[in-house]
Amino acid sequence: MSALATDPVAPAQRRQAAVGLLLASLILSGWLALHLWGVFFFPLHGAWLWVAPLQVALQTWLSVGLFIVAHDAMHGSLAPGHARLNRAIGQLCVGAYAGFSYGRLHACHHRHHAAPGTPQDPDFHAERPQAFGPWFLRFFLSYFGWRELALLTLGVGAYLLAGARLPNLLLFWALPALLSALQLFIVGTWLPHRHRAGQDPARDFVDPHRARTLDLPWLASLLACFHFGLHHEHHRAPHVPWWRLPAERRAARPAR
Repeated sequence: MSALATDPVAPAQRRQAAVGLLLASLILSGWLALHLWGVFFFPLHGAWLWVAPLQVALQTWLSVGLFIVAHDAMHGSLAPGHARLNRAIGQLCVGAYAGFSYGRLHACHHRHHAAPGTPQDPDFHAERPQAFGPWFLRFFLSYFGWRELALLTLGVGAYLLAGARLPNLLLFWALPALLSALQLFIVGTWLPHRHRAGQDPARDFVDPHRARTLDLPWLASLLACFHFGLHHEHHRAPHVPWWRLPAERRAARPAR
């Protein structure tokens, strides 16, 4: 009998991969359907104008979801034991999101986990650990550079040649991408890792992960950032996928 057949971890990993890939396919297909509908077909006139904010909100949330799926891929928690599949899905998600390089994001994210909240952390503003604006600008420009701008410019040109209209592209692609970047930064980086005024960081954070959790109700946590606000739990157990973070938080709470 093979070791895999007797390994109790293997069935759990297969279940995790099945659930993770199902949720990833729903997020990706939902994002793509809304994206194509918004860019090519959404009529910007009449009663449809009242629907446009909902379209933007849903597209923004699903754009956050694309990045969270790619994030799980970086940790191997999307499909445990399938490195190539994780990498392929991760690149597909961040490429669709804004033309990002999965390899570069992967390297930077693991540097973040190696030294969170320190000058060696690429996602941390060590000189301004409380400032929102300067930190977000550095965060954004660290990942969005000339390569991404060139790829998106080519993408916009291809869409225009295919019949898309520029207002639709700006409203249903550019705006959700920017809003989701802001949402990811606030919930997944700034609030969990910032230094609070008047607080000693050595005492403000409970351990060397230097991350705090946003204690939100389940639905609010899902809508805020696919439970990525449970950030201390994520740093303590980076192998846990996004959809299991609420259970991880419940398990970590002391019994009453």
